[in-house]
Amino acid sequence: MAGAIASRMSFSSLKRKQPKTFIVRIITMDADMEFNCEVKWKGKDLFDLVCRTLGLRETWFFGLQYTIKDTIAWLKMDKKVLDHDVPKDEPVTFHFLAKFYPENVEEELVQEITQHLFFLQVKKQILDEKIYCPPEASVLLASYAVQAKYGDYDASVHKRGFLAEEELLPKRVINLYQMTPEMWEERITAWYAEHRGRTRDEAEMEYLKIAQDTEMYGVNYFLIRNKKGTELLLGVDALGLHIYDPENRLTPKTSFPWNEIRNISYSDKEFTIKPLDKKIDVFKFNSSKLRVNKLILQLCIGNHDLFMRRRKSDSLEVQQMKSQAREEKARKQMERQRLAREKQMREEAERTRDELERRLLQLKEEAQMANDALMRSEETADLLAEKAQITEEEAKLLAQKAADAEQEMQRIKATAIRSEEEKRLMEQKVLETEMLALKMAEESERR
Repeated sequence: MAGAIASRMSFSSLKRKQPKTFIVRIITMDADMEFNCEVKWKGKDLFDLVCRTLGLRETWFFGLQYTIKDTIAWLKMDKKVLDHDVPKDEPVTFHFLAKFYPENVEEELVQEITQHLFFLQVKKQILDEKIYCPPEASVLLASYAVQAKYGDYDASVHKRGFLAEEELLPKRVINLYQMTPEMWEERITAWYAEHRGRTRDEAEMEYLKIAQDTEMYGVNYFLIRNKKGTELLLGVDALGLHIYDPENRLTPKTSFPWNEIRNISYSDKEFTIKPLDKKIDVFKFNSSKLRVNKLILQLCIGNHDLFMRRRKSDSLEVQQMKSQAREEKARKQMERQRLAREKQMREEAERTRDELERRLLQLKEEAQMANDALMRSEETADLLAEKAQITEEEAKLLAQKAADAEQEMQRIKATAIRSEEEKRLMEQKVLETEMLALKMAEESERR
């Protein structure tokens, strides 16, 4: 009895100790992942797990985003995951996205995974027209996107139609010109063919370097009102705060760079921007939604912190990452050179083999032609011999005929001679008869 009670108590104790979990789905730009999370986990626990799974160390650019009542929000690191205003139906879904953007992608993005995630996110924003890109730049960006996916251009592999299923250009650009998909593909491929020799990460970096120079790159827009109640757009990015006309997201009416802002305060649902230059008026604004105000505040704090961080010496972690990145880049460069040499040697060997095969085929054709000519000569010789034999037989026949003709001619001549003699004799006899008759007539007359 006591043993049974002890067993039940032990089982109950174990059951209580087992942590309750819930399923979380993380959607990245590359793939989806699912995790079993403990209910006590805070946002940082989940975020760190995702970063470890991805092998991402440049974590300060990213966050876990979710949507609540048509407003985006970011998971707070110091707050329990389930304490956020997220749908509690499992799996609880978050998007792993870049929350802050670098000022200079080439200098700041160290890890390949960081660069790749930025590339995928910026590419989608350009295709969705959340980043405005001029037509010519759009075509160039598309060519680098193709390079990143397909590697070096190869005319024997990348034939017409290989981009038919790819989404590479914003619809705005496509609709701007009267061009068929085939014409767009030809134009993109012409640029793509010029990018030979770049690796995937190099092509992605070229893409980002072009994209970061566009006006809307890395800008988060919010509809606000100034203290007069006028509707405006607030843009928050890595360089500062920008105020736009709602109809023009490209050119700000005024800007407040981070290094020229003395203070940003938020109280009673109103923001106050105080410039360092006291001669410039304080700018006050607010949003009609509390969640939007909180999001603006988060982005302002995060972007300002990164702005200040960039202007300090790199931390030991960043120095270590950059050192490892340089070593990895050097290793890849050597590997690429080795592969290039091997490829060149292989191509030369293939060219030599093809030339030998071509020469061998040519020799075979020449031998076949010579053999055919010989056979034709033998056939001709046989025909000539047969013809000579026939000619010889014909000559013999003709000779026989000639001999027969000669004999016949001799016979005819002999016959003719005899006839001539018989004629003379006949004529002589007639003459003699006439003479005799004449004599008899004369004799008779005399008588």
